[in-house]
Formats: sequence, C-alpha cells, structure tokens
Amino acid sequence: MHQPGETYDDIREAVGKLCAQFPGSYWRALDRGMAYPAAFVQALTEAGWLGALIPEDFGGSGLPLSAAAIILEEIHRSGGNAGACHAQMYTMGTLLRHGSEAQKRQYLPKIADGTLRLQAFGVTEPSSGTDTGALRTTAKRDGSDYIINGQKIWTSRAEHSDLMLLLARTRPLEEGMKKTEGLSVLLVDMRQALGNGLTLRPIRTMMNHATTEVFFDNLRVPVENLIGEEGKGFRYILSGMNAERILIASECIGDAKWFIEHSVAYAKDRQVFDRPIGQNQGIQFPIAKAYANMRAAELMVKQALALYETGGNPGAEANMAKMLAADASNEAANVAVQTHGGFGFAEEYDIERKFRETRLYQVAPISTNLILSYLAEHVLDLPRSY
Repeated sequence: MHQPGETYDDIREAVGKLCAQFPGSYWRALDRGMAYPAAFVQALTEAGWLGALIPEDFGGSGLPLSAAAIILEEIHRSGGNAGACHAQMYTMGTLLRHGSEAQKRQYLPKIADGTLRLQAFGVTEPSSGTDTGALRTTAKRDGSDYIINGQKIWTSRAEHSDLMLLLARTRPLEEGMKKTEGLSVLLVDMRQALGNGLTLRPIRTMMNHATTEVFFDNLRVPVENLIGEEGKGFRYILSGMNAERILIASECIGDAKWFIEHSVAYAKDRQVFDRPIGQNQGIQFPIAKAYANMRAAELMVKQALALYETGGNPGAEANMAKMLAADASNEAANVAVQTHGGFGFAEEYDIERKFRETRLYQVAPISTNLILSYLAEHVLDLPRSY
C-alpha cells in the first residue's frame, strides 16, 4: 500500500516501461498531423494510471496526489506529453469531493475503467479569461432541467471526452454580491449534448494540443447533474486548483529533466575542434544552472505535495511550485536548443517539439503574472492589484 511521501520507484519504473512503447517517432507523427494520442491514452487507461486518484471502492487505485505527480512527471521525462489526458487526474476530484453518492457510483467506476472519459473542463470564456467571476455562460432552471446558454474557450480535450465539468452562472449578479457567488458546477453528458445545443470548434495551436471553443445554445442538462449545492461552484472548482497546479508543476519537472538529460548526452557526444563541446564552460554552465533550478523547483513541488496530503493549505506553495517548475522547464528548453545548435531545430531530435510544448506552462493553466499577484497580495500583504 502506497503512502504519501514515498519515492514511488515502482511507479516510475512501470510508467517508464509503458512510455518506452511510445518513442519520439510516435509523438512526431502525431505532431505532424495534429492528431490525438489515442493509443497512448488507451494504454494509460488499461494500466490503471488515469484512475490512480479514484478510491478503490469505485474501481480506482486510491493513490495519493504525490503518486499522480510521479506518473505525470515520468510521462514528460520520457519525451511524451500528458496534456491529452492529465485533466482526468484533477477534474474528477470535484466529483469525488462534492458529488452525491449516487453521482459517484454512477460515474467514477466508469471513469476508472475507461468506459467514460472526463477530460473536458468548461471554465474559461473569451471575455473573462482568468477573471472567472466575470463569466457569462448561464444555466437557468426550467422544471427538471437547466437550460445552458453561452460560450467557453480553451476547453481542452472536449473532442475526446464523454463528460464535461461546466461552470455556469445559475444566479444573476446583483448589487452587493461577490462576482464568484451564484456559480454552479454541472456535469454535462457530451454524448447526448453534441448536436442538441452543444457545438465544438477546434482551435489549432503552436503545439499538438486538442483544444476547442464550445458553444451552448439552449442545451438542456438534468438538474440531477448539479454537483453539490447550487451557487457554490466557484469554491468547488477552486478547491481543485491547488492539485492542478501541483500536477502541472510535476509535468514541468519531467520536461526539465528530459531537456537536461538530452543536453548532457549531446554535449558529451558532439565533437567540435577535436573535443566534446561539453568540455567548454560556455556549454557546461548553462546546463548546470538549469539542473540546479530544476532541483530547486522539484523541492517546492515536494513541499506543496506534503502540505496538500497532510490537510494543510498549500495555496502559496502550489502556485510557487507551478511558477518555478514552469520557469525551470522553460530555461532547460532554451539550454537544450542552444546546446544542440542547428540540430535543436531539427524535428528528428524532438527538442523543438518539446520546446513548443513546455512553453505553454508560462501561460496555462495560470499565468506567471497571476501567480505573482497572488503571492504579492496573499503572502506579502501588498495591496490587491486587480
């Protein structure tokens, strides 16, 4: 039985072996066609890794968040990318923590065995961005249904998901209300919704990431699909944000390790002027600094995990872990390109692909600037800047 704080060497080894079946050539082919890694996601599902956080009573592994962090880190350290499926690690937490017993028994076992995919997280809107309280998508009660109208953007994996967790306004804003009040979480069955009030528009991006714009036009969702209490959706979503940031930070640590390992290997092997380029301090020092910064970020991830798993409030630590790990992976990516020179731009080395992928985490799932604003206000007690 795994416990929080373990090293999870067995999980690292098992996930590493699975990822070895999906080498760089697999990811390059998908990247060229902007295709979804269905075979990879299926293999993860069958091995039980995407159900790691679901309790054993519901068919999952019942592992702590630190184990999930290792799973995602190893996927990225192997040269792969978990962006196609990582949401299932944290979106289902809202259902697990705040859903009814009936909802959990109906959905969690099917999510655990892969019968249902809960990958879509409908929160961000074109007009609100990270100002979640300003969202305009509405859910109006009509008998035994809610009628949904509005629009979401950057709803990743929607095309490859059976269920969506949707944040919508069920109570209009009134004078004296906080913007984050009156929001509710609904579980949308996308299999029924598509073509019946739900429309998806894929968005092509600089890397192979399946994301979409979502349109709701009088979509009916049963009242029984409301998660928790009406009007408390923002706090339900917020409670899962720390886990999301910690897990994304773990992916960034995996990316940084991949870049550093490849930089070291190339620096040892590449001969210029009859000597390995790794003998030159101009090559050594940037790699060494990237390694030191990765290790420092890794320690913050571990501290955030320790706080999370012992019931503490890891808000500051989760944000710092995400920011520092994203910075570390971005630095390591730049170092890898510079170390490889022209070959860093060659598709066959995978550097340019991973470079594009890890750049995302400076912006998502929360931008570096918002993290700095959070730390300034909530940790340093500076005036609110927004």
